[in-house]
Amino acid sequence: QVHLVESGGGLVQPGGSLRLSCAAPPNIFNIYRMGWYRQAPGQLRELVADISTTTLTKYADSVKGRFTISRDNAKNTVYLEMNSLKLEDTAVYYCNANRGSLGDYWGQGTQVTVSS
Repeated sequence: QVHLVESGGGLVQPGGSLRLSCAAPPNIFNIYRMGWYRQAPGQLRELVADISTTTLTKYADSVKGRFTISRDNAKNTVYLEMNSLKLEDTAVYYCNANRGSLGDYWGQGTQVTVSS
């Protein structure tokens, strides 16, 4: 069983910021692509951003310029810095570790609510 431990969700006003963190076991973190997905009520889970082991990043168009994904190899942790948050960013955010057919793991999810 692989445990991805997420933290950092919460309630924030529009225009505010939050930082999500996800810690992974070293044997996973060092060789897996790490990503953040989100799922709003009644919606499909969607990719927000991901980062390869060589720090190549990919972002959903809806978050480009506002969100930044990064990884700290010393702490085996991936971060999602979220700025200029909008109402439509409200969702449960999930951490993901993916290595194609060799493995795909998910965190338990953390709620992000943007509301005035």
